[in-house]
Amino acid sequence: MNVLDEGVGPLFTDPDPEAAREFFRGKSRAMVDKRMSVKEAVERFIPDGCYFATGGFGANRIPNAICHEVVRQRRTGLGFSGHTTTHDFQVLCAGKCFDKLDAAYIVGLEARGLSPNARRYMQSGDVQVADWSNYALAARLRAASEGVSYGLTRSMLGTDTFKRSAAKVVECPFTGKKYAAVPALWPDVAAIHVHHADMFGDSVIRGISIADYELARAAKHLIITTERIVDQSVIRDDPTATSIPFYLVDAVVEVPYGSYPGNMPYLYFSDEEHLAEWMRVEKDPDEFERFLDHYIYGVATFEEYIERCGGAERLEKLRKIENLIAD
Repeated sequence: MNVLDEGVGPLFTDPDPEAAREFFRGKSRAMVDKRMSVKEAVERFIPDGCYFATGGFGANRIPNAICHEVVRQRRTGLGFSGHTTTHDFQVLCAGKCFDKLDAAYIVGLEARGLSPNARRYMQSGDVQVADWSNYALAARLRAASEGVSYGLTRSMLGTDTFKRSAAKVVECPFTGKKYAAVPALWPDVAAIHVHHADMFGDSVIRGISIADYELARAAKHLIITTERIVDQSVIRDDPTATSIPFYLVDAVVEVPYGSYPGNMPYLYFSDEEHLAEWMRVEKDPDEFERFLDHYIYGVATFEEYIERCGGAERLEKLRKIENLIAD
């Protein structure tokens, strides 16, 4: 296969499938109780310097409890996959947790605007960046989930995104057509928030899943946070609803409202007022530091954070908004 062109962006992970297979060959697939706390999951599976990825889409179904704990434990030197990231990216930027970034959708919080602090961090020069399209990052995860070293796309050809990526233009051996070959991405650890799971890790996602199917199968370690833990009989009653099977999972953490202030489809709406507060205080670095001390560093758990944001009363309002229930 002829290589016709290549991007100049850095490649942060090894795309060799044999190296990945060597790791997975030694990974336990036992059906055992994997329940643990947020604190324990981060301590065990997200060390300084590892490559981290989050599931969800935009502010929907984000593993925010894990992101808070990564900041609270002051993790540094991480690599990060900025696939469809909004508030999770904003939180990790607040802690300056990563210095290597595969960027597709970052800094912006969709219609809410741009995160001032994330923008400052990205312009600081402290982060190495490779650019990708959203689809290209999904194709990288799909290649990893299939156990091959690269995927093929056409979406970045002829763009500056390609120039700043680590992709290569290759010639198809069958047709002579040009494609962008994107290297497989095996994150060291991923965190995915789901609607419910059993204690072994069998997980159910309701609604849009984006690339979480591929992410779960590409990640070397997988932390599942869940709105609730259910008995295995619930999983067996509807086995085809299982999005992520137990043998991919390393940790199961029950965190009701674990996507807050993001949205959890069918359960609770995003807290737009609190997200707006994040955006407002970020404009002033001193005020933002006090904000972080109050909401992240000054609490021991994500549950305490939610209490400081209004607790059960606030969450009930968000539940009603998501389900169109009138007061």
